[in-house]
Amino acid sequence: LCSGPWGQLFLRSLLFLLLAGPPARGQLRYAVPEELEHGAFVANLGEDLGLDVSTLSARRFRIVSRAGARQHLEVNLENGILFVNERIDREEVCEAGGTCLLHLQLLVESPLELYRVEVEVLDINDHAPTFPWQEYVLEVAESAVLGARFPLESAQDPDVGTNSVHTYRLSPNGFFSLEVQTRSDASKFAELVLERALDREQQRVHRVLLTALDGGVPERSGTAHILVTVLDANDNVPAFDQPSYGVSLPEDAPAGTLVIQLNATDLDEGPNGEIEYSFSGHAPPRVRELFHVEPRSGQVLLKGRLDYERASLHELYVQAKDRGPSAVAVHCRVLVHLLDVNDNAPEVTLTSVSTPVLEDAPPGTVIAVISVQDRDSGDNGRVSCEVGPNVPFELRSSFRNYYTLVTTQALDRELVPEYNVSITARDMGSPALLTRSTLTIPVSDVNDNAPRFLQPSYSVYVMENNAPGASICSVSALDPDCQQNAYLSYSIADGHIHGMPVGTYVSINSDSGHMYALRSLDYEQIRSFQIQVQAQDAGFPPLSANVTVHIFVLDQNDNAPVIVSPLPRNGSVATELVPRSARPGYLVGTVSAVDADAGLNSRLSYQLLQATDFTLFSVAPDTGELRTLRSFLEQDASRQQLVVQVRDGGQPALSATVSLLLSVVETMPQTLSDFSEFSLPPEVPSSSPLTLYLLVSLGSISFTFLLAILILTAIRCRGERRSRQGDSCSPPRCHCCPGSRPSPDGLKTSNLTAQPPAGTTAATCLDVPAGGPPGYCYKVCLGPESAQSDFMFLKPCSPPRNNEKDPGKRSRPEQHLQVSKEVTQRPAGLSSTPQVPPAPSLSTRMEVANLSLIFSPEFQKASAGPNSIWTPHYSPLYPALDYQHNPGWLYPWNLLHYFSCQIHPQHTPPCMDHSRLYGDTGRVAQQSMWEGFKEQETENYRGWEVVAGGISPISSCRAVLAAGAV
Repeated sequence: LCSGPWGQLFLRSLLFLLLAGPPARGQLRYAVPEELEHGAFVANLGEDLGLDVSTLSARRFRIVSRAGARQHLEVNLENGILFVNERIDREEVCEAGGTCLLHLQLLVESPLELYRVEVEVLDINDHAPTFPWQEYVLEVAESAVLGARFPLESAQDPDVGTNSVHTYRLSPNGFFSLEVQTRSDASKFAELVLERALDREQQRVHRVLLTALDGGVPERSGTAHILVTVLDANDNVPAFDQPSYGVSLPEDAPAGTLVIQLNATDLDEGPNGEIEYSFSGHAPPRVRELFHVEPRSGQVLLKGRLDYERASLHELYVQAKDRGPSAVAVHCRVLVHLLDVNDNAPEVTLTSVSTPVLEDAPPGTVIAVISVQDRDSGDNGRVSCEVGPNVPFELRSSFRNYYTLVTTQALDRELVPEYNVSITARDMGSPALLTRSTLTIPVSDVNDNAPRFLQPSYSVYVMENNAPGASICSVSALDPDCQQNAYLSYSIADGHIHGMPVGTYVSINSDSGHMYALRSLDYEQIRSFQIQVQAQDAGFPPLSANVTVHIFVLDQNDNAPVIVSPLPRNGSVATELVPRSARPGYLVGTVSAVDADAGLNSRLSYQLLQATDFTLFSVAPDTGELRTLRSFLEQDASRQQLVVQVRDGGQPALSATVSLLLSVVETMPQTLSDFSEFSLPPEVPSSSPLTLYLLVSLGSISFTFLLAILILTAIRCRGERRSRQGDSCSPPRCHCCPGSRPSPDGLKTSNLTAQPPAGTTAATCLDVPAGGPPGYCYKVCLGPESAQSDFMFLKPCSPPRNNEKDPGKRSRPEQHLQVSKEVTQRPAGLSSTPQVPPAPSLSTRMEVANLSLIFSPEFQKASAGPNSIWTPHYSPLYPALDYQHNPGWLYPWNLLHYFSCQIHPQHTPPCMDHSRLYGDTGRVAQQSMWEGFKEQETENYRGWEVVAGGISPISSCRAVLAAGAV
């Protein structure tokens, strides 16, 4: 394998690589012979550069070159081998002689690395020497002296080194010999030397064969025939002033520029002394293209365009010969040195561009690799490169004439989505030439911005009774990111509104942000609520933002007023008794109504819509009090039919009416017939969780408190009994004493029963007048929770006093049973119209049932006089027990305050001690029981105390409340 010429070339290449030593990182050098076929192995770059072969394709390992340049070598990305891509002709790639190098730039990304590789193209002996002519005619005078030299044109061989022309040979003859000469550039030329005198008469023509040999292996040769014609004698030959000339010429010299003026002289006269100038026969074609010799004047003129970058030196051989016979040509050499001119602007090549660049790329990220080149030399070829101002990029030099464009700071796509970077390359020539290249660098978006709502919060006002599915508002958010990172979806955060999931109230369109009500809202049930709306983008990871949406339900006049007092009995018209002796301004009764709306929609006004006689009665427009306008006349009808209208302030206004039948009587009745039919409005359901906690506390505290009261009462009664026994006082036994209880039969025959129906939410007050000599009444005010117990009012235990008036002569116009209720007033700032308070929840509600006032038989007898008439009367006295807004009502001491006793001044109970109730002043304040009721003076009376579940006067008179009343 190594014996042939190719084997010797391979060994020489291998020896060169071994002598080169281990390659430095980033730069390698190889040698490859020319004329190799496609696919020929050059080097294993993957192994030499220490790269992972499996990642070469992913890292885009490639050879970068200038645009338009031929790609003689290529890299196999599967194994990292550098191979011949197309046949390399060294003589074509490198026109000038000397070392022929291919400069390769290898680029690999992720991370970005740049390597420089030099591949020397080794010359092979693929060209034979050639002569510019096949036959050369040389004229020699027969008078030529021995030893005369006749230069011959040189043979041309494109190969270099030993493969170029090495020597010449002359075919054997008896007249001429050959001498080979070497020029300064190591090129060879031959001279024909006359060895024997010529005799034209003997032989006019001599033929010899000239052979040019190169030094390659195998040796190649070229031949030419020389025809020597013997001429008559021409004794003198031209002579140049000097054998060699040197001249400098700028490369941008225009055509026609005088390069040099040559001068040769000939001592002969006539035609033998006339000289002609021309290029030597072996002048290369390139010289003939660039220069021209004037035959007569000897001027050398510029013919073509010079290029310093292509060839900086031109060697011209000019010959001169006379026009005589047997003219002999003489030669001189002209060396033309070109002066470099800054005529080439720098060239900017974007070798690799990594775009777009992420906006979160850290400073120092490589964006592009840029190569600059200037074909000029010296300062004209030195190039500086810079980027334009006001851009976050800079150039860093990596190798000579190679730069990397890197970021200098963090990028923000939302501020600048794209950069146009101007790259300026400027050489050092005078004047300097520059080249500008613009690189467009788009910035890729990163999800680095969370959505932002247009408002910090939203307030939405929705009219109640809205249609389900109607749009109520729209929220909107912005995301400065782009594409997928800016796509927003809206959702409602999980939560509860009054125990129900928020998703049952409202929904939201995930794309548009439009919100819809899923149900019809009721102002009376819910007045406002708030939800959290979330906007989330589709980036990775997703970013979100929340905003609070306050939804306020606006009241609509959708509830008509409801008459709560008076209420008709069994569907009949409500009746009232009015004494004919009533004076003007007499309070007949009060019409009370409630409206579940709010604001002006719940502001109620009362008016008398119909009346038997409009001059007799009037209704207060704000309070609903029905009063007399004048005294009754004899001709006034005894039955007055009234229709009272209650109207709210809404638009349009809603109203309700109640019919009243007023019976004018001479005397007020003292008995209450069928009072058990009295009913109160049903309670309004509620579901407050506070009720459960309060009622549990109330139960435990009330039980403890009442137990203590029972024990104290028993001890006190026992002490009184002993005191009476010690004083030999034997008062009559009564049904209310601790040791005696009323008989069931007596209780069953009681004829006075006040029983509010179940569901009553307002307080009930009863004034129970007593019959007989004691002459006093009980006033009992009960809350809704007391409806399951019975009050038993028994007759007094003391005997009547001697100074009492005759029961039959007593007038009792003011002794009556008074039942009244009133709902809780609104807080300040709201409508003054009474509202029905919300009732306790089902789990904590105390149902009102069977509130009975039962009088003992003895009490009935004492009250059975002819003037004992009981008349029910309705008027608002106490506010309702609002245990939601005023939890203090649930404590026992407030409940006890709710139970009171009103003593009429006409009668003095014999067994009451005033110091036990209100002090020593002898006065009992009504405490605003009802409007217009004044303080009543009382005489000696005894105090009240609480017994098991009720209130009773100390010692003998006790009001017993059945267990479980509170």
